[in-house]
Amino acid sequence: MNILQRLDACIELNDEERMLLDSVRTLCRDRIAPRAAHFDRTAEFPWEHVKAINEIGLNAMFIPDAYEGAQMSYTAYLACVREISQACASTGIIWATNYHSMKPLIDWGTEAQKQRLLPRIAQGGMGALAITEPGAGSDATGMRTAFREDGDEIVINGGKTFITNGDVADLYLLFGKWEGISGAKESISVLVLEKGTPGLSVVRLEDKMGTRASSTATLAFDNCRVPRANLLGNPGDGLKILFASLNKSRPSVAAHALGIARAAFEDAIAYINERKQSGKRILEFQGIQFMVADMASELALVESYLWQIGRLVDSGVTDFGIEASLLKMRASDLAMRAATDAVQLLGGYGYCKDYRAERLMRDAKITQIWEGTNQVHRQLIGRSFLQR
Repeated sequence: MNILQRLDACIELNDEERMLLDSVRTLCRDRIAPRAAHFDRTAEFPWEHVKAINEIGLNAMFIPDAYEGAQMSYTAYLACVREISQACASTGIIWATNYHSMKPLIDWGTEAQKQRLLPRIAQGGMGALAITEPGAGSDATGMRTAFREDGDEIVINGGKTFITNGDVADLYLLFGKWEGISGAKESISVLVLEKGTPGLSVVRLEDKMGTRASSTATLAFDNCRVPRANLLGNPGDGLKILFASLNKSRPSVAAHALGIARAAFEDAIAYINERKQSGKRILEFQGIQFMVADMASELALVESYLWQIGRLVDSGVTDFGIEASLLKMRASDLAMRAATDAVQLLGGYGYCKDYRAERLMRDAKITQIWEGTNQVHRQLIGRSFLQR
């Protein structure tokens, strides 16, 4: 058992969670990994992967029992994200986005909202988190989507871009600005938009470099009307809900990145244990051993921090924003570096689509960009040390 396998064995899960994780690993090995290259090549949405995930009821693991779920720990959720992402980065994004979009509803929704909406997700429905706009990426306060109160309804006008699951979602967690409240921060509000709402349209789907099977949509809202009962909290509560949501989703993005990094590392190790050069296995050369040592040690350290953050959340800690930024930044930088090194170690084969190292390198890049670019996270971390 190598150091990474020992680390996996030490993840703090109860018996039920460990059984579920074993089921996810089997599912990934037998049904998801074998088809990942096909979906990357065709850019088809991997409905058969979604079906396989729903057959074991995986959405239920983050939905409270009262709403037809079977809630497990955040640590167990992170372990499943990493496992699925290691098999297929696109499918990892698709499934994790269900959590990212619905966790604010779980944490901030009324009892009536949760009773009405969450069972759809527990039963296998799809969620989307709609924040980003063409002129408002890392700075969410620049969003221009407008919410206007009209009796018992809210009228929505505007648009969002780069929305994962945007064309397939059953429920959208949508952020916009409440007309009548002044201030770029103070006016941000959030509501749940349901599939099929008149005025909601998909403008386009992006043709991406990586994670090609995960759909990324531009959405338009033309006088969409939703019941006021779909508003989370009060008008103007959106920014605090957004920050709390990002603190939970950033470790999830880190788990996704670490799945890619682990896949790249394992592919590289398998290849350099078999491939020979000048009569010696590539891994027998000292310079290669140094590369492997650097990758393995960073994987072990960053994965250890992932499980530490999982324990923090499971223990009830709520103030972990800087820790989440640090984890997301380091994990995503590691994913890009590990994938690049895997391509290098496989040589010419790493540059060819017959080996998944090429796909992993393309998949890794987005992890440094979304959920806050790594430049933004470095700023947040550095700024946290300013003395007040």
